[in-house]
Amino acid sequence: MWGGAVINVITVGLERPPVITLAFIQINQISGVYRIWESKTEHRSRSKEPKRLVFFWCVIGFAGDSDVQTNQGLCLVYVHAGTNPFEVINQAVKAVEKHMQTFVHREKKKLPSFLDWFGWCTWDAFYTDVTAEGVVEGLKSLNEGETPPRFLIVDDGWQQIESKPKDSNVAVQEGAQFASMLTGIKENEKFQKNGQSEQVSGLKHVVDEAKQHHNVKFVYVWHALAGYWGGVKPAASGMEHYDTALAYPVSSPGVTGNQPDIVFDSLSVHGLGLVHPKKVFNFYNELHAYLASCGVDGVKVDVQNIIETLGSGHGGRVSLTRSYHQALEASVARNFPDNGCISCMCHNTDGLYSTKQTAVVRASDDFYPRDPASHTIHISSVAYNTLFLGEFMQPDWDMFHSLHPAADYHGAARSIGGCAIYVSDKPGNHNFDLLRKLVLPDGSVLRAQLPGRPTRDCLFADPARDRTSLLKIWNVNKCSGVVGVFNCQGAGWCKVEKKTRIHDASPGTLTGSVRAIDVDSLAQIAGDDWNGETVVYAHKSGEVFRLPKDVSVPVTLKVLEYELFHFCPLKEVTPNISFAPIGLLDMFNSSGAVEHVVIHLASDGEVSSELTTSLSENRSSTATITMKTRGCGRFGAYSSQRPLKCTVDRVETDFEYDPATGLLTFTIPIPKEDMYKWLVEIQV
Repeated sequence: MWGGAVINVITVGLERPPVITLAFIQINQISGVYRIWESKTEHRSRSKEPKRLVFFWCVIGFAGDSDVQTNQGLCLVYVHAGTNPFEVINQAVKAVEKHMQTFVHREKKKLPSFLDWFGWCTWDAFYTDVTAEGVVEGLKSLNEGETPPRFLIVDDGWQQIESKPKDSNVAVQEGAQFASMLTGIKENEKFQKNGQSEQVSGLKHVVDEAKQHHNVKFVYVWHALAGYWGGVKPAASGMEHYDTALAYPVSSPGVTGNQPDIVFDSLSVHGLGLVHPKKVFNFYNELHAYLASCGVDGVKVDVQNIIETLGSGHGGRVSLTRSYHQALEASVARNFPDNGCISCMCHNTDGLYSTKQTAVVRASDDFYPRDPASHTIHISSVAYNTLFLGEFMQPDWDMFHSLHPAADYHGAARSIGGCAIYVSDKPGNHNFDLLRKLVLPDGSVLRAQLPGRPTRDCLFADPARDRTSLLKIWNVNKCSGVVGVFNCQGAGWCKVEKKTRIHDASPGTLTGSVRAIDVDSLAQIAGDDWNGETVVYAHKSGEVFRLPKDVSVPVTLKVLEYELFHFCPLKEVTPNISFAPIGLLDMFNSSGAVEHVVIHLASDGEVSSELTTSLSENRSSTATITMKTRGCGRFGAYSSQRPLKCTVDRVETDFEYDPATGLLTFTIPIPKEDMYKWLVEIQV
């Protein structure tokens, strides 16, 4: 691969593209920078043939090191074609994976266990003022509301960094001083408790208290890919063996012109302490080994894209970035057996194409609680970024505040994102009613199965700016599909002011529609015998209704409003009895509670028509629907006839049935075991 290339990924709708499945094109005598612009052709043909999609993967750019010179570039363009956009992108990435052999597709990676548990991050609660006492206070506060955090991220603010007075010329944002450098691998004095044994570190005390007294299962801590924002201080006591030297980042005019960055500006003046690439494994391994000795389970590795600007003298940015990522992943594998790593600020493709192990990637800018312009664009950005990033790793949607004007909006999106769900609430500032829609009493969450992505009809829309489009995000659970609909209009990136701003203070109410086929993989979930009919549960409105095949449902939303539609494939038990499990009705991802469904017909399937058409409660059982479910609370299912009996773990339970809608509801108790799966049986 040509050194230090930038990669543009474009999906283009074409009427009759060439049928290309694999094309690595050699381009010689490169004399300039080549770019393929995103476009969408008009479909004028009345042909009923499926429209084909072409996925162009274009590699362009320069090495970032004046010593690296070439007039040739191998394998600069990859093209893949097909009729399903999600399959086209998936297969394209897998083809390039096979060819390059420098990265591994998400499906082959081990997902860290924390993804299935609710978490709390210290960042927006304390920023860099986080202390050991603050960590304990935050954990206590969330536990009191019966939404216990089971994973903890101790964010920026725990490390030893150089002590120097505030400099008005150094960029500061949310308490972070970006030119500061790391001076030691251990925790700072804020995490050292008075009177504790000198043989036991302060960080270990914090981790032990979190796990032993607050039932936290996983503790992660933050560090930058370079150690800290400003890297590692050259010749810092005890760190001399890392051969750190000051390096000054160099960015391209295009990047600088599009988004001036205060971090970059600060470092370009003050320099970054860059650990020599041949010594960086030693740095990571010593840091991570110390953290592991304190009981830490993983790391959130931030500020990753700065490395690509420091390639001069190191063979270019691809070479330097790959050295750092290989060292990072080797250290994580050695010290954190659950693949404990979250990548952050890492959308540079040099990094993405160097990750063979890391399985979680931040897919967005930060959650900015005090910026009203940021919330709608946050949701839309993550959804569209996931189209590409989701092929490499499981996207992370970042933390949010549960007590916030946009909290429901953020929570609903994360519930169907397939991502970790964690908040950064200040202690005592929580909306527990909201959190209980996301978190079960054991601290687990109902995580969707795939990375959440825009539906097909949204791929070429602009739901943040076009004043007409709603954003629809689809995902699947084990027995159903879900589509979240969001009004994201009114804010976006301003090319003039170089920041996200509100461009429409009063965006209008919009109407759109959803249908079962918006869930791209629903047919595979439903099975070969599915006729296309679904039962739909709308979370906010509480409506339940049968939806024939190919029929759409209208939805009307104001800005910052949402609705979650669960599409539950209807199962035909007999010609006169139909059934569909829905799930926990009060949870955002309701249908995520259903793990498995089996239908057992009575009398080997021989059922008299008299029994199946009778609504008498004295009729014989026609069939038993057996389900494995998780969680507790109000469980719902659709039944075309009133059930005869419901049991939970073989104990009969009372139920309610609405003949007008077919909605069956009953209560599942709180389980005594974590991640417990109930046996639910319904006789019809």
